[in-house]
Amino acid sequence: MPFIRIQTPLGPMTAVGEGEALLRLDFDGSRYQPSLWGEEEETPVLALTRRWVESFFAGNKPADRPPLGAEGTPFQKAVWQALLSVPYGESTTYGRLARTLATAMGRDPGARAVGQAVGHNPISLIVPCHRVLGAGGTLTGYAGGLERKRCLLALEQISFRE
Repeated sequence: MPFIRIQTPLGPMTAVGEGEALLRLDFDGSRYQPSLWGEEEETPVLALTRRWVESFFAGNKPADRPPLGAEGTPFQKAVWQALLSVPYGESTTYGRLARTLATAMGRDPGARAVGQAVGHNPISLIVPCHRVLGAGGTLTGYAGGLERKRCLLALEQISFRE
């Protein structure tokens, strides 16, 4: 699969795409980052991803999101879809996400299950898992590391508690 490397103020990221969809966007050293196969090639979807990431780190709310094609379970995909509704510069909690999903699913999946799905989000930044906080706005885990999460929240001027 084609991939590109993107330099950011928080370290390099790798974007992986196939066809017209972005499959992964990870910071180097992220907890669930897979090994890469394929060749480095800037396809149209990966070029769009690069522009999105550069715009984000320039302090803008990027407009054109690349088409997403992350693989996961139906529940994970539902959680990742819910993350896309968290606006730039705002945050949510695992509990709030669970309640939102409970309404859509007809059952409460629980904050822990939501947290696991959030933690396995394969498309960092664009699917904004960094905007999810613990109860009361506390800083919680991030596959790319807590220091990066602090920086991402600061970039979007989102307040949190340590």
